[in-house]
Amino acid sequence: MNVPVSAGGERRHALLADTPYGPLTLVAEGDALAGLYMTDQRHRPPQETFGPPEDLAAPPFAAAVRQLRAYFDGTLTTFDLPLAPRGTPFQRRVWAALCEIPYGGTLSYGQLADRLGRPSAARAVGLANGRNPIGIVIPCHRVIGASGSLTGYGGGLDRKRRLLEFERGGSARGRERLDLGGQQALFG
Repeated sequence: MNVPVSAGGERRHALLADTPYGPLTLVAEGDALAGLYMTDQRHRPPQETFGPPEDLAAPPFAAAVRQLRAYFDGTLTTFDLPLAPRGTPFQRRVWAALCEIPYGGTLSYGQLADRLGRPSAARAVGLANGRNPIGIVIPCHRVIGASGSLTGYGGGLDRKRRLLEFERGGSARGRERLDLGGQQALFG
């Protein structure tokens, strides 16, 4: 997945109301997706920064909606959309690395820091992960604690658990247990 530095152009937004994870606000900058926000999401920018409303049929929203629906139907495992997340160079490196975590897989913050060549930066990786402006498409939900526990997620731990369960469903790996803050969940 390509994660460019910036697409330029005026920001605008559209609402995809009917998803298994609640309404999603899509934000575009030029011809690229710059944001995907859930309701009650931590670090969600103020609505007025999203620009004017746009029809879901307009580019790049139409392609994003088509791919999100295929993802929710279980027929798409990798997004292929032009992206323009706003962030520091380090945050953009983290977000690009998130796109390399395979569908149904997980990495710990420490493992992701190692992949970035910054083994002592697990905390910084976690902070960048939490600021991901394009949830689901840039799969920050696939990062877990070193012990396998589900830790922070801007969309809420319940959504993170549900996304991971959804992605792991039907696979042999989907039957492994993860610690949910004192509770155990069986995937699959």
